[in-house]
Amino acid sequence: MSETMILNLARQSLETLLLITTPMLVVGMTVGVTVSILQVVTSIQDATLAFVPRAIAVFVVFLVSLPWIIHQCVNYTTVLFSNFGQYTR
Repeated sequence: MSETMILNLARQSLETLLLITTPMLVVGMTVGVTVSILQVVTSIQDATLAFVPRAIAVFVVFLVSLPWIIHQCVNYTTVLFSNFGQYTR
């Protein structure tokens, strides 16, 4: 297995990881910033108020995007196993 092939495999793995996690990260960041702005405006400083809406939003996005995530993982695994002969040389 050449260095180019290893780097290509690592790049594909990281691209798939970023593609899968991006929706949850963006929603978590958006909800977190929104709640933080609301806390500053209303002067309510409660730790659970910052955590609970973000956790719920990320969980909902995870449930909604789960079929798509599974599809992406299956596609990546299929491509990886179909090219398995190239990795053993």
